Amino acid sequence: MTRFHVMLCGVCGLAALALPGGPIAFCQVSKAPRANKAASTRSPLPDFYPYVAADILEDCRPRKGIWVDLGSGSGGVGLALALANSSAAAGSTIVLVDPDAGALSEGLRKARGKGLGHRVVAVVGKAESMPLPDCSVDLVVSRGSIFFWDDQGKGLQEVYRVLRPGGEAMLGGGRGKNYPDWARRQCTRRRQGNMNPNSEAAKRFRRLRSPETFRKWAEQAGLPDFKVIGQGGLNPDDPRAGKGIWLRLSKPKSK
Repeated sequence: MTRFHVMLCGVCGLAALALPGGPIAFCQVSKAPRANKAASTRSPLPDFYPYVAADILEDCRPRKGIWVDLGSGSGGVGLALALANSSAAAGSTIVLVDPDAGALSEGLRKARGKGLGHRVVAVVGKAESMPLPDCSVDLVVSRGSIFFWDDQGKGLQEVYRVLRPGGEAMLGGGRGKNYPDWARRQCTRRRQGNMNPNSEAAKRFRRLRSPETFRKWAEQAGLPDFKVIGQGGLNPDDPRAGKGIWLRLSKPKSK
């Protein structure tokens, strides 16, 4: 167990479970796992997580250290970052944070299968009350979860709290700016295909993914330094569709 693992247990009051030959799981309160979606019979699309990870590394240029995948599910972004061709990524510990203990267990299983067991840990928690100490992490990323938080302003305050001075965060949704155009269009059509564009669900989808909404969340959180990247929910034929929308923030370095 590393020094960081001991810190998590001592400061956060978490129970640690060392899996044989693999990663360490931290648990607080058991949560019912999310229902599995029915498997799709449509042709598979390229994995977008490596593209998202590449954008995060390019935009944030994080230093090595403790990197958190918030609302990680089974660790799509976190594991892609751990596998990225980057010296900072190779020297970092990845912490998966999600309210679904079952999804975290799956993420740890995947980490073992990719040879990342010694670098990936998991903590049951949610954005609005992250089970991490103040100023304890160097990077926070979140892809696709912010739209489902109970309180985005509070969640962003928590992200800022846990960042060390000089730390970076990138939160939002999308498939990466270099994701193949044909796959981007097809995926966007699949997602929006059964949605009436005039329905309340469609309007809410677009509203949550608008730059105005992201700026409002950041202002509610009182973030001193942030940038909104992208245009959000767009028509599948729009060349910007699928590139997503992101909130990028930094915590000033100590003087």
